[in-house]
Amino acid sequence: MRKKVVVGMSGGVDSSVCAYLLKKEGYEVIGMTMQIWEKDTSAEGSCCGLSAVEDARRVCDKLEIPHYVINFRQDFKEKVIDYFIDEYKQGRTPNPCIACNRYVKWESMLKKALLIGADYIATGHYATVVKNKDTNRYQLKRSKSLKKDQTYALYNLTQNQLEKTLMPLGEYSKDEIREIAANIGLLVANKPDSQEICFVPDDNYSKYISETTGVESKRGNFINSEGKVLGQHKGIINYTIGQRKGLGITFGKPVFVTKIDAKNNTITLGDNVDLFTNIIYADNPNFMDTIRFPLEVSAKIRYSHEPAKCRVVEEEGMLKCQFEEAQRAPTPGQAIVFYSDDLVVGGATIL
Repeated sequence: MRKKVVVGMSGGVDSSVCAYLLKKEGYEVIGMTMQIWEKDTSAEGSCCGLSAVEDARRVCDKLEIPHYVINFRQDFKEKVIDYFIDEYKQGRTPNPCIACNRYVKWESMLKKALLIGADYIATGHYATVVKNKDTNRYQLKRSKSLKKDQTYALYNLTQNQLEKTLMPLGEYSKDEIREIAANIGLLVANKPDSQEICFVPDDNYSKYISETTGVESKRGNFINSEGKVLGQHKGIINYTIGQRKGLGITFGKPVFVTKIDAKNNTITLGDNVDLFTNIIYADNPNFMDTIRFPLEVSAKIRYSHEPAKCRVVEEEGMLKCQFEEAQRAPTPGQAIVFYSDDLVVGGATIL
């Protein structure tokens, strides 16, 4: 009997080719598109708006597979939008894609898939699920195309989720995926990649948060490391660690955001050198492999970051990550992800 797989269909080229490859391998494939926004939209570059739904439906028709559109709006609001807003209000910089992956694309979609009798879910992410025969645990392997590798945003998937997940694109480059799409006549072959944060128009986070909550961000003081007031900021949700542009204040030299203190509503400004540190603390870890401290790993502190050598120990209920070379602007709220060669060991949230 053929195994049944539900493919998360965003209307983009990656998920479309994912569905094609799995059907070609002999799976019974079902396409599922998430409706996640309170307001229906077809914003350019969005991954789950009305135009995305139509693109996904056309692809499923072309591949001759069923297509369902499922309402995940409440899950998305609770697990992604509310978290996103709260993190910014706390002076942290969230990563909504990581939250969406864990709690919506996997947790919610997997529940629906199992309800309709599916054996697996699948996505068009550039990564591969592998099983460690020694530990019997599932891990993620980095994409063959490191430029497109998406394991950073998937570090917090659980063992139960990984066991039920197929990711066929990990051994392909983006160019190869577009070529496959063109060869089988998919109209989305040259469709641009979706934006990172799909629900924030024009990437204007502060405007989105103010409009969503109905509360304007409170102004406060810019200070230096000694606490001297340097001027006024427009509200902490407008800033992130390492920011230089858009401060609305000039000093005749470049200055950067080095600290955001939500409790006192202050933002500390300093020099570029003040952004560098060898030690990063993190909490809420998720480990894919069995671990024993200290860990000797490579770590990424942002999506586009090149992994750097790092030693990880436990200290007072947190992870203390000591890098061989100082890292620039580790940002509270963002993920730090640990690698051993091309395998994800786990990750945590930067404090």
